[in-house]
Amino acid sequence: MNTQEWIELSDRYIMTTYKRYPLVVTRGLGVHVWDSEGRCYLDLVGGIAVCALGHAHPKVVTAIKEQVEILSHISNLYHIAPQILLAQLLVENSPFDKAFFCNSGAEANEAAIKLARKYASEQMVGRYELITMQDSFHGRTLATVTATAQARFHVGFEPLPEGFRYVPYNDLAALEGAVTEKTCGVMVEAIQGESGVVIPDPGYLPGIRRICDEKGLLMIVDEVQTGIGRTGTLFACEQTDVLPDMVTLAKALGNGFPIGVLLAKEKIAAAFVPGSHGSTVGGNPLACAAASATLETILDEGILDNCRKVGEYFLSRLAELKEKHSRIREVRGQGLIIAIELTLPGAEFVDKCMEKGLLINCTNGNVLRFVPPLILTKQDVDKAVVILDGVLEEK
Repeated sequence: MNTQEWIELSDRYIMTTYKRYPLVVTRGLGVHVWDSEGRCYLDLVGGIAVCALGHAHPKVVTAIKEQVEILSHISNLYHIAPQILLAQLLVENSPFDKAFFCNSGAEANEAAIKLARKYASEQMVGRYELITMQDSFHGRTLATVTATAQARFHVGFEPLPEGFRYVPYNDLAALEGAVTEKTCGVMVEAIQGESGVVIPDPGYLPGIRRICDEKGLLMIVDEVQTGIGRTGTLFACEQTDVLPDMVTLAKALGNGFPIGVLLAKEKIAAAFVPGSHGSTVGGNPLACAAASATLETILDEGILDNCRKVGEYFLSRLAELKEKHSRIREVRGQGLIIAIELTLPGAEFVDKCMEKGLLINCTNGNVLRFVPPLILTKQDVDKAVVILDGVLEEK
């Protein structure tokens, strides 16, 4: 079938929960994908920060192939060897003690919200509210969409669950002033990705840790987008020496195979007992095999170092574009989560780049976001910058 036939079939059978581009991607390899007409694109979206090792990475492919021939699924009524090994790998490479596996970032955040309330019900009687940040994004379940502060995500889903208070991001005074006798914790993104790659001041996460310690609150860091190497370290919060009580991960962990995880300190995790929470296919053998192969490759093959070096190079090349083009208001980023904030809407720039073989993303109306595979090279960056330069000249 050609592209139009695929799109017509999609429109006939799939709910319209996404505003899709007129592109049918059929194959991927490394940092490139191909459409149904055979055209190649440099992919700087990476499934929105998911394909950390690029498309069809051989170690991930091999791990999935080998696992599917042995055991693809078994109930969490039993111990699951690949799940145990992945939990060990995550714990031994983090400051956390226990893992809960699920299938997505929203589910990981949902688990964190439930664990915070469960712990609070036992240790902080009368406290159940979480403080979250304006312009946040925590997921699409009813609880996580409520934790997401923007009203546009709430419309049509009211009444929303109670127990959330919102304050501006990067504002410690507002956060401290919002704490009440009902507050049990704070949930915050290390970097606000969906709102345009908003990077907080260096003292922000440490300041939240201080407030939580002083007031006896839990600190939950949402690293669904920034975790598993995106910022050049395994966790973004490592770079501020902050130890949260819980951290949530998903996206890059399975390199495209759906998996999410909540990591927590022992005393917090102990609030979950049999029957408290669960997920039928969470942590299934296939997902855990894919995630272990992904994580081992990132840790052992210089991927974090490449992310830092290529990220710095990408930022420097984009800074050159900013000097040349007045339409660029700001360039910002950390590792390979990078943004160009424009002085005008960005949607048409995405379309023009796609026409020239470059896939990028526009978020928050006027921000071009780049979350490519962490295996990106300087040569890939140069190719992308040439296309961006040409599109900015045209516009």
